[in-house]
Order: sequence, then structure tokens, then C-alpha cells
Amino acid sequence: MLEQILQEVRQCRVCEPHLPLGANPVIRAHSSARILIIGQAPGTRVHATSIPWNDPSGERLRMWMGLNKETFYDETQIAIMPMGFCYPGKGYSGDKPPRKECAPLWHEKILNYLPNIEMTLLVGNYAQGYYLPNKPATLTETVKQWQRWAPRYIPLPHPSPRNNIWLKRNSWFDKELTPFIRRHISERITTLNFK
Repeated sequence: MLEQILQEVRQCRVCEPHLPLGANPVIRAHSSARILIIGQAPGTRVHATSIPWNDPSGERLRMWMGLNKETFYDETQIAIMPMGFCYPGKGYSGDKPPRKECAPLWHEKILNYLPNIEMTLLVGNYAQGYYLPNKPATLTETVKQWQRWAPRYIPLPHPSPRNNIWLKRNSWFDKELTPFIRRHISERITTLNFK
């Protein structure tokens, strides 16, 4: 049944009139996955390759998780489901927000077929706003209070190089939160090493 839902998602054209590069829904999931990543929306590189987190942000996210590329992209272990499945276009400063149609239309249907998820990484404000109803007003305060929701949900800043200043100002993030994530994931994931 999950395969059928994923096929429907990949064929979805609900937002196509609003998408500058057309629809190309990007998602990876398998019913055996134990870790779920919910980010914002694909960027242009992800749109072009259909590979989620296929950019410098993905490199940093993998570092936070303590995973190599092969393991990160093993959908039997790691599911990746953005708030908006397609590239939304350029905004005033960076990409536009994820389209609002995707999450209400698809997330619950997909999550029904992901029964083994033990940790969901909520990357950025949009995912946190959707899944953490009584979160603090700012991303910084939300991430600082990560223990309120751990291990089920872990709020994260976006791993974009644009957030280097945030990471320098919030050194506790690398000292407290990333070790927790790595430890939790390493206990549940089999690391793959392909040559």
C-alpha cells in the first residue's frame, strides 16, 4: 500500500500551475524505516536530480546524523518527506516557502504506512510549526527546548550554509543535540559502506 501512495505522490500535479519548474515531487520512504526527516521543500538541485538533500545542506545534515551517503539514502532505514514535495520557486531571500497543499494532502496517508519510525527530525520552522503545536515563537527557542519532544521529534535549524552564524552563536547545538541524535541513530541504523 505504501508503494501505491508514493506513486500517487510522485504523480501529483495539484500545485503545478504555481511551480516555476513544474511538478517533480521528491520523497523516499519504506515501511521498515526507523528515522524520518521532514524538511522544507526541494531546491533547484534536488528538483533537477530527484535526490533529496543532494546539496551542501544535505552534507551538513548527514554530518549531524553521523551517517555516510549510502546509509542516508537507504530508504529501508531513513525516510525523507518534505513539507512541500516540489521546488516552490525563488522568493525575496532564498526559496519560497513550501506549498501549503502538500502536508495536509499527503503526510498522514504516508505516515500510516511508516509504523517503525522512532525519531523524526523536523528541519526548519515549517516542519516544526506543523508537528509541534505548542512550540515557542522562535526557531532558536524551539531547538533549545528539543528535550520536550525527544526522541519522537527533534527540531533542527536548517543545515544550510546560510545558518553558519546561527551555529556559531548557538555552540550548545553541536555540544548537546548532535551527539544525542548520532547516538540515537547509531543504535537503530545499520551503517552501509559501499565501495
